[in-house]
Amino acid sequence: MKLAYAATMRQLDQTAIEVWGIPSIQLMETAAGYVSEAALSLLDKWEGARVAVFCGPGNNGGDGVAAARLLREAGIEVRALLVGNRRKMSKDTAEMERRLEAAGGMLEDYLPEDQAQQTFCQGADVFIDAIFGIGLRSEVSGPAAAAIAQMNGSNAPAVAVDIPSGVEADTGRILGAAVHAAKTVTFTLGKPGHFTGPGSLCCGALEIVPIGIPKALVDEVSDGIFAMTGADVGAHLPQRKGDGHKGDFGKLAIAAGSVGYTGAPYFAAQAAARTGVGLIFLYVPQQIYGIEAVKNAEAMVFPLPMSEDGLLEDAAALFLDRAKSCNVQLVGPGLGQSRGAKHLVREAIRSVQGPLILDADGLNCLAEHIDDLDSCHGTLILTPHEGEFLRLGGNLSTGDRIGAARQFVREHPCILVLKGHGTVTALPDGTVYLNSTGNSGMAKGGSGDVLSGMIAGLLGQHMEPEWAVPAAVWLHGAAGDLAANCYGEYGMLPSDMILKIPEAIQLGLENEAQVRKSRK
Repeated sequence: MKLAYAATMRQLDQTAIEVWGIPSIQLMETAAGYVSEAALSLLDKWEGARVAVFCGPGNNGGDGVAAARLLREAGIEVRALLVGNRRKMSKDTAEMERRLEAAGGMLEDYLPEDQAQQTFCQGADVFIDAIFGIGLRSEVSGPAAAAIAQMNGSNAPAVAVDIPSGVEADTGRILGAAVHAAKTVTFTLGKPGHFTGPGSLCCGALEIVPIGIPKALVDEVSDGIFAMTGADVGAHLPQRKGDGHKGDFGKLAIAAGSVGYTGAPYFAAQAAARTGVGLIFLYVPQQIYGIEAVKNAEAMVFPLPMSEDGLLEDAAALFLDRAKSCNVQLVGPGLGQSRGAKHLVREAIRSVQGPLILDADGLNCLAEHIDDLDSCHGTLILTPHEGEFLRLGGNLSTGDRIGAARQFVREHPCILVLKGHGTVTALPDGTVYLNSTGNSGMAKGGSGDVLSGMIAGLLGQHMEPEWAVPAAVWLHGAAGDLAANCYGEYGMLPSDMILKIPEAIQLGLENEAQVRKSRK
């Protein structure tokens, strides 16, 4: 699903108005219709209902003023409150104020000290947040901060217009304070801040609605940012040959585990198997070989030579000899950071011809030799969480996860999976996929090992890396959501997620089938 930056959306609107001749007031009326419908959907009953609409002076506020009029015409008691300088009111917002007055309403200046306004807001059943929209770039302060606090301090749900006020549309940063919306109604295309960054958690249920921008213009948008959907996953999953054998579905070599970290290789291998790969060769240190051989019935387990202080350098040759016959490699989960482990990681990077996934200790071992990335002749996939990303030299100081990921892959050609809420997958050509699945119950040791195994499982089945990696991220989150539905976010385990992988795959296939059917 294509996303767009705020500047792109402004240009899109301007072209539709100035080149295609679509009246801006018409776009605003259409937007307001969707916003008012969203507000009505949150009411238990219309009779006696109250809606407070906070409106900025810009066009986002105009959407709110128009929605206030529509709600009033539907019989709802409404107060529209102007948050900001009336002298800065846009032409279209002023027109919407005129139409509201013609319908018997009014746009009041928001005065936090006004007792009548406070009483109405305290008794409101729904709020509409139309203060800033996608144009915000600076910290929220003054009356806007008071209005946001008022909405957040109430038990009544809020509908955000385009994006919750206080959230930066391009990054998902929270600029001081942000409205915690129950629903967000955004127009034409989603924005990056709906899917990543802490602000994305403020959006509630997201509705992306058309307001009349021509499809030809929307098709031209090329910011290179997408939100991965189940339909995308289903459309690109590898086909299972009816007469296929295990070799047809790929061979995966994994080097993982160490004393005290026996779960990591098990999670990675099991996740790869559940994702559909044909053969798994799991290499683990000699000291934990017995444990892994018993636990991993679906993988072929082999020991790597190990001294008391870690893997020996001979381990690299042993593993890489087997890896030559495999079409994908995974190195790192629970591997430790001994000299032998670091040697294995460096040799894997230098010798690999196909896809190589580095996760966990594979990344930590690489951190001291980041220039080795440039010596890789295969497709390198890195899966850091934010702490590991910083150790690799990534820069998150601006809070722009998308920009940081893009900068990293420009400097070090690879596929980067920057994990976290709204995981960012950045490709070497600058294309970015944001994830739309997952929950806080996945924030447990072992979850990352499951993800790396799933990525390896799809790559092993010859799925193109630019689709396999973001698809695995989506499936990982979907499996987590399915596990949370069964066990709750407190009690769910990484092993529960592994068991839900087949159901997540089926969900992706069903979503794709529904999209195909709707297009006929």
